[in-house]
Amino acid sequence: QVQLVESGGGLVQPGGSLRLSCAASGSIFSIYAMGWYRQAPGKQRELVAGITSGGSTNYADSVKGRFTISRDNAKNTVYLQMNSLKPEDTAVYYCNADPVMDAWPWGQGTQVTVSS
Repeated sequence: QVQLVESGGGLVQPGGSLRLSCAASGSIFSIYAMGWYRQAPGKQRELVAGITSGGSTNYADSVKGRFTISRDNAKNTVYLQMNSLKPEDTAVYYCNADPVMDAWPWGQGTQVTVSS
């Protein structure tokens, strides 16, 4: 069973940057498209960035030009570089396959808080 562990969140001022990491167990990681999702209080979880096994990327309009998703298949890790952060980016960030795999349990997520 795949396990997902997110890290790298924290408190940052508007305009700041963070780099999130998601480490996945299992040797099959490299064949799956992966995504970063976020859930703000009172809102549904949403996909903010996705990357295919071949490295093609897609982004939600709200983060396009500010966030960059990447992956290192040798390390079973997917990253999210977040620049020019805004208060509305405040959320718990998760990774999972894109689209979500029902058999992959969600990790604990990593909290990102953007506030002055």
